[in-house]
Amino acid sequence: MKEITEFSIVGRQQYGEHYYTLTLQHPGKMQQICPGQFVEVEVRGCREVMLRRPISIHDVDEDNGTMTLLIQIVGNGTRRLSELKVGDSLNLIYPLGHGFAVAGEHPLLVGGGAGIAPLLHLAKAYNAKGVRPTILLGGRTADLIPARDAFKPYGELLLCTDDGTLGEHGMVTQHSRFAADYDHICTCGPTPMMKAVARHAQQKGIECEVSLENMMACGIGACLCCVCDTDEGHKCVCKEGPVFDIRNLTKWLGN
Repeated sequence: MKEITEFSIVGRQQYGEHYYTLTLQHPGKMQQICPGQFVEVEVRGCREVMLRRPISIHDVDEDNGTMTLLIQIVGNGTRRLSELKVGDSLNLIYPLGHGFAVAGEHPLLVGGGAGIAPLLHLAKAYNAKGVRPTILLGGRTADLIPARDAFKPYGELLLCTDDGTLGEHGMVTQHSRFAADYDHICTCGPTPMMKAVARHAQQKGIECEVSLENMMACGIGACLCCVCDTDEGHKCVCKEGPVFDIRNLTKWLGN
């Protein structure tokens, strides 16, 4: 069930110039959140931003009733949110979208840039099932792989950068462990990266889920601005995604 709730900001962490996290406290009992779901955030005090902003849920602490958002500064809305402090409030519509299946015994989680955001909650969900995933995170440079240390307790963490400043030199699909023996792949990040990961999974017969990005103004499938052409027809990324099985995305893959 979706709800509109005023959360209190109880934690904030900056990661270089481009990323920050906001930890939010629910005033009562928080809804159950599946890995890969997102929120629509109201941006106050910014006349240039009239619509809510969709943000992936990075982490969830059900015992304490908190969730954490990992946010990249890309425009007026996310810049305004970066100015918020502990004690401020934030209005959210949550939980939105369809999340990851948390399937497989030897999963690989692949994230690029801001796409690493939902993978921490996903790694924890695997741990709850007794599975430690392999987590492969990439970025153009080390500064663009934020909050990476948070992943270490929950799986084998592999890193790579386009410029070689952290981990192996190259893209995620060039990592020496990318083509190891996995039975399920989950990926989120830039579209070219996700397509490369998905095509590899397709060729190897590995089940694969991708978390698509699109303009999501409403978050509930009403405005139809985030429609994606799937093998089952046009679907709203915000409502029937953002996570899709690649077996339904041959058109998106260009096959």
